[in-house]
Amino acid sequence: MPARERRDRPTGSDVCHWRATLDRQRTDRYTRGVSDDGELPAETIRYGVEDEIATITFNRPERLNAFADDMASRYLGALRRADDDPTVRVIVITGAGRGFCAGADFTRLETLDIDEVRRRALAEPRDVAMRVNKPVIAAVNGAVAGIGLAHALMADVRFTVPDAKWTTAFAKIGLVAELGTAWLLTQLVGTGRALDLLLSARTITGTEAHEYGLAQFVSEPGSLTTDVRAYARLLAANDVHSLAELRRQVRLDAGRSFEQAWHDGYDRVFAALERGRFRDARTRVRGA
Repeated sequence: MPARERRDRPTGSDVCHWRATLDRQRTDRYTRGVSDDGELPAETIRYGVEDEIATITFNRPERLNAFADDMASRYLGALRRADDDPTVRVIVITGAGRGFCAGADFTRLETLDIDEVRRRALAEPRDVAMRVNKPVIAAVNGAVAGIGLAHALMADVRFTVPDAKWTTAFAKIGLVAELGTAWLLTQLVGTGRALDLLLSARTITGTEAHEYGLAQFVSEPGSLTTDVRAYARLLAANDVHSLAELRRQVRLDAGRSFEQAWHDGYDRVFAALERGRFRDARTRVRGA
């Protein structure tokens, strides 16, 4: 029998390179706004970088930026793009026009392919905003509800305008809390307040959201962008590795005992000292 041609298996580095290439292609496609099905306008997610700050904008102002499932991969791709960009130190998410994101687009929910949505969700986790290494700030410029609320709550810091309308909305439309909203609310405002907001589905103002602890800062509509960018620059001036580690600590420690958090904190401190990050950062501060 003729000898078979030997085909070498790809090495680990080949596979990593292949996966990285596919991920870049997918990210580029989504952040350019190219639709897989052609149904949505090309710029439903806008992306831009200025002064080390990446701004990701939900861009369907005619529908208060109602979220269609087709937008998910573009949004997640934009987050990955910002995280992979060494010139970006902080990520800001906001909405175009009068709203941040007024929840799911009902006109598309009626024709949703449930099996396809489930497949996408399993293949591409939706909590990328909590997994990236860089701080994420949500600039809530108007109505925020349902899945839009989930995206805002996944950010590290939230700014809001006083009259922005905040609501969970799920109970009013026969749905339940998605994307971990119940967990996020409980972490931020406690079980009692989370149950109130979920069961009543009542609407609160941005001022009330700040009082409840959902938003850390309130800005007047005319100064929201200025305030958010000033805060983003404050974060951008800090050590990027410290920012990434601090975000991980807060997320992980939420499910740990104090003793576990205490020991993990020491391990991370020693690791930072061994890597010389402290010395490098101290040198930068002294030279500032």
